[in-house]
Amino acid sequence: MKDLKIWLGPMRVDFLYLDVACVLLGTGAAVWTHSSINVFYLILAFIGAVCAHISVNTLNEYFDYKSGLDLASDRTPFSGGSGTLQERPDMAPTVLRIAVAGLTITSVIGIYFLFVRGWALLPLGALGILVIVVYTNWITRKPLVSLIVTGLGFGLLMVMGTNYVLTGEYTWTAFFASLAPFFLGNNLLLLNQFPDVEADQSVGRRNLPILLGRQRCSILYALILLATYLSVVMGVWLGHLPAATLLGLLTLPLAVLAAVGVYRHANDLPNLLRYMGFNVLLNITTPVLMAIGLLIAA
Repeated sequence: MKDLKIWLGPMRVDFLYLDVACVLLGTGAAVWTHSSINVFYLILAFIGAVCAHISVNTLNEYFDYKSGLDLASDRTPFSGGSGTLQERPDMAPTVLRIAVAGLTITSVIGIYFLFVRGWALLPLGALGILVIVVYTNWITRKPLVSLIVTGLGFGLLMVMGTNYVLTGEYTWTAFFASLAPFFLGNNLLLLNQFPDVEADQSVGRRNLPILLGRQRCSILYALILLATYLSVVMGVWLGHLPAATLLGLLTLPLAVLAAVGVYRHANDLPNLLRYMGFNVLLNITTPVLMAIGLLIAA
């Protein structure tokens, strides 16, 4: 079990559930608009999404180890890295190889879909590769880019990318479906930056919790949660999402608890952990409930 943890730790497998939720949402959008899908394409899309996520996680783990950031961070279940490379520095080259392998697999799958589904996929694919490569050493030093990059990955890239490879086109349904994980993904990274403010600042990172402080960012967190649910309602109101997608609103009470808790405990990190857990749960359950709604309506 210890050997397994050493291998899986840098991949941060606990967060790979997000890939399942977002690929499922993209699939639900495809089924609602096109009735049937190619299961082989769906499997490839899922493998590509997971490998891309593993690649960015392991690259982040590798570079944060090299910079010394993870040594300076107070590790939590949601931030501060896995601690694997601090225990086993000899694993660093292996972690880098895992990152390159994940990126390679994702790229090969993307190239395949360019030929079978069309070159309109290229902008999404190129943006995804760019995000993976420059995330740790560039994006984390750009506050506004840092705010939206996780949402881009889970929302626009993963949901719309899955929908495109299954349908061969971009649709307003996929776009509006992607907005909820876009906003939730942004909040995921925003809140996970709270425990690492001092450590991030020590290695030159610049993000909104550093620039604005945790308390102000707790208000931003609540506003982004509000945008999440408004985007679902707007998609249904405009007719781009079926009414059954409003199942996603079932997580609204949990979102209210999270928003209030984050505001009250923004600078009380031990008590904040509970609400960081709520935040992860929102990121998983909301897209899954929306996907169920799309599949029911199909």
